[in-house]
Amino acid sequence: MERVVLLRGLQVNWVSFFADFLLAGMVFGPPLAPFLAASGVFILPDIANIIYFMGNHVCPQPTMGLELSPPLIMAVCMRCYGTVTGLLITRILYSLTDGKGVFWLSQYGRNGAACATVFMMAYPLELAAQIFGLWDFDNYIVTPFGLITGLAWGLFTMPILHFRQLLSRVS
Repeated sequence: MERVVLLRGLQVNWVSFFADFLLAGMVFGPPLAPFLAASGVFILPDIANIIYFMGNHVCPQPTMGLELSPPLIMAVCMRCYGTVTGLLITRILYSLTDGKGVFWLSQYGRNGAACATVFMMAYPLELAAQIFGLWDFDNYIVTPFGLITGLAWGLFTMPILHFRQLLSRVS
């Protein structure tokens, strides 16, 4: 069932809209949280607490976030933020290419899913290597592993989340 709604000549794909809304929150929330918390202005520290709460539940090492407003840190570590950055890059790429290109992995079915899965393992493998003492946490190490994971995830999922938007332009 297609969830595209016509509003005064504007077609809205609600799945795409919701995915973009969540991505915007993931991009702007973690780095803004320390500044909101430090502001002390009306409800902004409460919003920061919500962002930190969410970061604590999605990030395996939220205490390793960058210190942006000393002594307050980002709501997630740079591994997680690298993943979000990869998703943002693929979203921008999808909007620039209208979903056309050989690099969109979902068009290859199971093979595309397998390829995406292999690259998405960069994040957990790096985390496991850190836990087993192969290296210490370092933002210069963890960020690229998160970025690889986010790119793989985005190259597979962006066409799935936003394909109706492309179809509505053709119709």
